[in-house]
Amino acid sequence: MSSQVVLITGASSGFGRVCAEHLSLHGHRVYGTSRRAEVADPGETVTGPRMIPMDVCDDDSVRAAVDLVLAREGRLDVVVNNAGVGVAGSVEDTLPEEAQALFDTNVFGVHRVCRAALPALRRQGSGLIVNVSSLGGRLTLPFQGFYSASKYALESMSEALRMEVKPFGVRVTMIEPGDFKTDFTANRIFARAAGEDSVYAQRCRLAVSVMEKDELGGSDPMQIARLLERIMESEAPRARYPVGSFSERLFVGLKRVLPDALFERGVAAYYKV
Repeated sequence: MSSQVVLITGASSGFGRVCAEHLSLHGHRVYGTSRRAEVADPGETVTGPRMIPMDVCDDDSVRAAVDLVLAREGRLDVVVNNAGVGVAGSVEDTLPEEAQALFDTNVFGVHRVCRAALPALRRQGSGLIVNVSSLGGRLTLPFQGFYSASKYALESMSEALRMEVKPFGVRVTMIEPGDFKTDFTANRIFARAAGEDSVYAQRCRLAVSVMEKDELGGSDPMQIARLLERIMESEAPRARYPVGSFSERLFVGLKRVLPDALFERGVAAYYKV
C-alpha cells in the first residue's frame, strides 16, 4: 500500500497512540492530535507520528489543525476520529453539563473534524473517514447510559454521512471496540454526584468493577491498529467493524433476537446490579 496522509485525533494515548505509531512505522505520514501538543518545525527531523495541537471541542482549533496538515502535505487521505471520553454514573446522578461535555467530545467533536476535513476530501474525489465508536454503541450498559448514548448518536451520524459523501468518492466506516487494555480504565471519570451518598453508589461500584476487570483483561490495542491498516487498504470498507471477544460479539448478536426483558435481566446479572 502506498504512503497515505493520516490524521488521528486523540493520539496521545490509548488506541490513538498505538494506531499512530503503527501506521507511521509502516510508512504513512501520520499526524496525531492532542490538546497539549506543540507543532514541530517543518524542517525538524521527526521519527514516528507528528503531533499537532487540536481541541475537538473548539471549532478554530480543529480548522487550524486540518489546515496545517493540508498546508504541509497538500492532501489528506485518512481521518480517524478517535478522541473520546466517558462518564460513569447513573442517569439521575449525571449533571446536564456533564452529559453535554461528553457529547461535545464524542459526537460534536467528530462532527467538527468531519466538517473541517470534508471540503478537501471532496475536492480530491477520495478519502476515508474512520469513526471509532464502541460495542457500547450497539448495546447499553448500566451506569454507562450517557457514554452509550453518545456512541449510539455517533453510529447514526456515521451511517448518514456514509450515504451522503459516497458520490464524492469519500468512504466512511466505524470501528466498534469492546474491552481493550488501555489507560481508559485508569482515566475513567465519574459523575460528580455519583459519590457514596448516592442511592446508586453500591450498584454503580459493582457494575464498574466488572467493567474494569474486563478491560484490564482485555485485548491488545494493536489489534485495532492492524484492523485500521486493513481498512485503509480496502476499496469498499464495511459500514462497521465490531472488535472484541467472542462473548462480547455474541452479546451484541443476542440483543437483536432476545426479548428486551430477557436481555436486560442477563445484562443486569452480569454486571451485578
